[in-house]
Amino acid sequence: MNSNNRRKIQHLFLRAGFGISISDLNNIENKSLNDIVSGIFSASKNYNDLKIDFGEYSGSYKLKKEAREKLTKEEKQKIQKSFRDDIVKLNVKWINKLANENAQLREKMTLFWHGHFACKSPVPAFNMNQNNTLRKYALGKFSDLLMAVSKDPAMLQFLNNQQNRKKSPNENFARELMELFTLGRGNYTEDDIKNSARAFTGWGFDETGEFVFRERQHDDGEKIFFGKKGNFTGEDIIKMILENKKTAEFITNKIYKFFVNETNIGKSVAKELADDFYNSDYDIEKLMRKIFTSDWFYDEKNIGAKIKSPAELISGMMRVYNIKFENDLPILYIEKSLGQMLLNPPNVAGWSGGKSWIDTSSLMFRMKLPEVLFKSSELEFSVKDMPDEENEAMKMENEKMTDKPNKKNKDGSSKEKKFFKQIRTDINLSEYHKAFGMYDKEELANNLSDFVLQKNIDSKTKKLAMTYSDISSKENYIESMIMRLMSLPEYQLC
Repeated sequence: MNSNNRRKIQHLFLRAGFGISISDLNNIENKSLNDIVSGIFSASKNYNDLKIDFGEYSGSYKLKKEAREKLTKEEKQKIQKSFRDDIVKLNVKWINKLANENAQLREKMTLFWHGHFACKSPVPAFNMNQNNTLRKYALGKFSDLLMAVSKDPAMLQFLNNQQNRKKSPNENFARELMELFTLGRGNYTEDDIKNSARAFTGWGFDETGEFVFRERQHDDGEKIFFGKKGNFTGEDIIKMILENKKTAEFITNKIYKFFVNETNIGKSVAKELADDFYNSDYDIEKLMRKIFTSDWFYDEKNIGAKIKSPAELISGMMRVYNIKFENDLPILYIEKSLGQMLLNPPNVAGWSGGKSWIDTSSLMFRMKLPEVLFKSSELEFSVKDMPDEENEAMKMENEKMTDKPNKKNKDGSSKEKKFFKQIRTDINLSEYHKAFGMYDKEELANNLSDFVLQKNIDSKTKKLAMTYSDISSKENYIESMIMRLMSLPEYQLC
């Protein structure tokens, strides 16, 4: 198979997952693209939930609620620290799951839905349960996913529907349901928001985190929604939203941007996808299968056209190049410095994506990261870059933090404190030694460049990578050449 077809396969695995290793690529390169796509879907039929061993407080809402009412300040702080630690464990467990799980498409879809239904909770069990809800319905019917998320305790808590009562309706959930989760702006009115908020009164959760409908708090009066009158419930509102074709258009547009091309959207293709999605009763698997088996998906304009999100970058490096972190904490540092903390979206709209992932600082960090991982060397961080839940752990564990007192700003606040953290990793590139070991220096550079990057680089850039690679042995040359290619701006594209 020629390099162009290999690149198409890599393109598929980068979009439907987090990349493919050289040995896996060699094993399937003679299969048709349709057969490879079928294999990807088959691999995602069976999957495992995200699970951790919670701390002594079990990550439960019940204990957090009791802590507010009964415990001392010190006891409350102990529970809060336990909860923060559990959320950190969930984060790094999921990153490792993205990198190593066989059900790659399901994990990629779970990541997409995590950004779409952007939500976070201080209760670890709520975060875990929502993540598993997204995973369960990731390739099913969007109607089932939407209903499940709408009744999810993390979402009800995040958008204040627990406080949505008959006498004092709270519009937060109803507004975001239409603006961000289904219809998009301009496809509903303020009156639609007010009336649908009344329909969701009484939706909440109990101490165990189970959905409950509190009938006494529900407004059962007549409501007007989309010009129709009725004694609508929350379920009725969701059904009417799904009957509106604008929902199919909005969802397929976001999926196209995430999986195909962020900026160059073919209007005729988008319309066809939306029509099919709507007519299939919002079947996500059918939509994704159509995308991955369409010729236009493999057009040159769509290959290497997307900037990797931090989650895609980190898990992709781990998966493709067999990188294992000896200590999980650096994963949190890297996520935060790159601008994407999983389970901690910046707001209900999620991460902007696209060019927002890259600025001068983050690009330099991205380009430095491969060398740090390959050489288990130090990387510079600052206190202000750290997630709040990690500040204490960072101070305790970082042996190289300066012991000089913090400098003060004019207003008396502390300036950021720089420190270095050694990132210890274990990398096994034996499959790359085997796959590329037969080539001479220049052939090796060409073949590695074709594999590592989704965009071609000019001869000058390639020669620079060769010049700064270690030629002391064939194995060292392969490893250092991979590292140099990963340190190029082109590696940020998928």
